[in-house]
Amino acid sequence: MALDAHERPPEGIKRIYKKYQKLQPHALNTEPELLNQHRSLSDAERLKLQISPLHQDPDELYCFFERFLRDAQSGECSQISWNGLSIVPSLLPKAVQSRLLSRLLHRDLSNPAHKTNVHVHYTIPYPVSESLSSSSSTPSFFDPIASPIVFQPLDPTVHKPLSTSQFLNKKLRWMTLGGQYDWTRKLYPEDPPPPFPPDIADLVQGCFPAMRAQAAIVNLYSPGDTLSLHRDVSESCDRPLVSISLGCDGVFVIGLPAEPEGEEERVAVVRLKSGDAVIMAGEARYAWHGVPQIVKGTCPEFLRDWPYGLSSESSGEDGGGERYQMWKGWIEGKRINLNVRQMWDQDAEKQHVDEG
Repeated sequence: MALDAHERPPEGIKRIYKKYQKLQPHALNTEPELLNQHRSLSDAERLKLQISPLHQDPDELYCFFERFLRDAQSGECSQISWNGLSIVPSLLPKAVQSRLLSRLLHRDLSNPAHKTNVHVHYTIPYPVSESLSSSSSTPSFFDPIASPIVFQPLDPTVHKPLSTSQFLNKKLRWMTLGGQYDWTRKLYPEDPPPPFPPDIADLVQGCFPAMRAQAAIVNLYSPGDTLSLHRDVSESCDRPLVSISLGCDGVFVIGLPAEPEGEEERVAVVRLKSGDAVIMAGEARYAWHGVPQIVKGTCPEFLRDWPYGLSSESSGEDGGGERYQMWKGWIEGKRINLNVRQMWDQDAEKQHVDEG
């Protein structure tokens, strides 16, 4: 069944999305229809949801965390399921969360192969290793020497130049990894995509072996931002989507058509916290979904100072000590969402690799 990426969402799902968009943050704690998997589930929720152990053995997960981090702790994981949607609360250990954040926003954001929303209107002056302090092995827009950088508009009659502070604090909304999705045409270019970061692919595929990490969208939100209801239908295979949350809590709405026809649409609303993972598979793979609210003041304490002063044993990869002092607390007002998907089946992937 062909699905249209430009189609409008059903009114029933839009109505619930708008409810949570307008709901005050303090009211979320007592909202009975909002699933919060970090507290005990009610009897009604247990009847609606399916709770089961995560398919991966905890020791296997530890191996993937260790390979990504070289230092992680194993623990039991469970998943909550609803019509093909699976939620794994607190999947990523704290150290893996901070390391993943650093690799995405220090290393991958500074790689010109990964496009952002800012590319549409600006020339991006990427920092280079030679221009940074000797203690930095990876170029980063967060490095103090990158502060004087000026982003020049492609059309000066429409847009003004940007500083690095404006770029990181206000203008940067998304970055693509691997397959570079065209947001206007809502499809992937036919040209072979740039390589997907292999360490992040290894982490995601290790935790979720039913899919291959070929493309990702990294969304950056602040309180007041939203993600409109939409469906991810541009991929040519139906492998699961994987979404990982970092930073502040987000309210996630997902909806499916009415069953039987004529009844109300089936909708679930979930409060996602840092380290949680969402898997959209089966019937939920092409479900309508969106984020009506980012919950201010909910970034976990262990992340709040990022990128300043974290993990002194990690050779500066997670935190930069005094070097990043001006950015201390940047993540406290942000939610970062890593949404990973498989674009093609294995035969098509091999063809794209051969063509590249």
